Amino acid sequence: MSGATLASILLSSTDPDRLGAWYAAAVTPADDARVDTYRILRYGDFHLMIDQRDDVGPKNPEPGRIILNFDVDDARAVVARLDEMGATWLSPLEDRDGSLFATAVDPDGTYVQFIQISAEHRAQLASARDAT
Repeated sequence: MSGATLASILLSSTDPDRLGAWYAAAVTPADDARVDTYRILRYGDFHLMIDQRDDVGPKNPEPGRIILNFDVDDARAVVARLDEMGATWLSPLEDRDGSLFATAVDPDGTYVQFIQISAEHRAQLASARDAT
């Protein structure tokens, strides 16, 4: 039996102010708070925590190890906003059978995927979930 809930992820950076500003501008958080040395951005029930550490380098050496996935209502608008910010794209916006996917690279080199799931795919996921 597990009562665990995945509630947050911690990103450490040599420049947490730059990184936090990028995320807050890319996808507007429901909350943007500072607690001690942490910047905490809330997206739904999930918290993206950003801090500074001396044991990390300026760029993520293995960006494919973890990919942050943001479910968005309007992937085209998010991509346009990131284009205005001068974002680097690993994978530009593409339509995958009605669902939209794009993968950007954050200022520290981490991959960040923006996903707009189609109504049809959402229904399929809900049906599969109900079947289990």
